[in-house]
Amino acid sequence: MSHSPEQVTVAEEEYLQTLYWLYEAGLPMTGANVARAMQLSAPTVHEMIGRLEKDGYVTRGRDRAIAFTDSGRSHAEEITSRHRLIERFLTDVVGVPWDDVHEEAEHMEHAMTPRFSAYVRAAVGDATTCPHGHPIRVGERVIGVPLADCAVGARVKVLRLENEAEDLLHYLMRAGIAPGLEGTVTASDDEHVSVESDGGDVLTITRSVAETVAVVADPSPPPRTALPAQLVLGRERYGR
Repeated sequence: MSHSPEQVTVAEEEYLQTLYWLYEAGLPMTGANVARAMQLSAPTVHEMIGRLEKDGYVTRGRDRAIAFTDSGRSHAEEITSRHRLIERFLTDVVGVPWDDVHEEAEHMEHAMTPRFSAYVRAAVGDATTCPHGHPIRVGERVIGVPLADCAVGARVKVLRLENEAEDLLHYLMRAGIAPGLEGTVTASDDEHVSVESDGGDVLTITRSVAETVAVVADPSPPPRTALPAQLVLGRERYGR
């Protein structure tokens, strides 16, 4: 059984978006990770995943791993793209600071009509990412490496902020770390990572937060998916 986009409920869209965040970030699509990402109880998540399965959006293997059906992935990509488009619109056109825009977009994305979507797309012009660096066209994600892996002396450019939890975005805003930033790693130890920007500012963040900042680097360490435990900040939330 599959539903038309109009029949997908807000709750289902939230779960599909969370699952797509896990999928895109290379994290296991499991009920436990969904529960952690959404700060919900395991029984609540289990019930909703069962509903998604019944409605034809996901399947579950014998090991309980979750996979999208074609319909589920299509819906997940659409809601994720819509969310990022709204974030870009709110930042570039409305003027909402990029560390506040994620939660605002959460409230708008489910009520966005195709007609309004067309206006929003026209307003943001040729923008290709949300303010946090994630591609609006979800299949165009550029491979990056965690800033925490980069050696002292490496040239880096920030691609995106993998974890969009509001408290983490506020921290990165205060630290001066944002997509597009270019500079050189000047220090890296067990506690902190520092980057001197091309403008001469030395920006320092904790190593755990540097795990969530994806960069392109020269020289580059091997690509690696940051571990889920290292993507947690504040109230044990991934913050997709």
